[in-house]
Amino acid sequence: MSDTARPSWKMGGITNEAVENYMYALLPARDEVLAEIEAQAAKRRIPIVGPLVGQLFHLIASISGARRVFEMGSAVGYSTIWWARAVGGQGRVLYTDGDANNAAEARRNFERAGVSDRIEIHTGDALEILSEQGTDGFDIIFCDIDKEDYPRALKLALPRVRKGGLFIADNALFKGTVVQPDPSDVRANAIVEFNRLLYSSKELETVILPLRDGVAIARKL
Repeated sequence: MSDTARPSWKMGGITNEAVENYMYALLPARDEVLAEIEAQAAKRRIPIVGPLVGQLFHLIASISGARRVFEMGSAVGYSTIWWARAVGGQGRVLYTDGDANNAAEARRNFERAGVSDRIEIHTGDALEILSEQGTDGFDIIFCDIDKEDYPRALKLALPRVRKGGLFIADNALFKGTVVQPDPSDVRANAIVEFNRLLYSSKELETVILPLRDGVAIARKL
């Protein structure tokens, strides 16, 4: 499949492409809102996690009984909708994005998906917004911001995840560049350092799933 035909959320390069396509084919059809966001993301190259990872997030949040989720880097709200549906009517998801246009589009998506009442929209720097939050307050913090900021995001997030809660990050394998990162590739080297911090922390139990572009899941001990 050519790059123009392949949706940007189908990253490739981590799992065998045929296996990846098989897993996508198994997924049930998404509702109209999610399907439209996926189509727009493919057309406009909007960064979203895609349906395999979205369903993983919904499953994790549902199993863990999460009620408070902080999302760093939410774009047009695709993953936010998966979180919001999992936390239920009594739950709360904090959306963050630095682009006001993204936030406005996300708001419309939330209204159409019927989850706007459980989402707080914050426009601005996700790390600054997170730093303003109290400690031990979140069941899940999800990181999908600029990759060079991942190590700092982890340090800020840890005190703000409750004991037994989860810190989750997308792009933990970063197109496979973590294997032999170019010394000049700031983003790849930041992810390498981030992964080292995750696995060396005595506060965390960590696993990286080779799904899409790599999903890191760490439980706070």
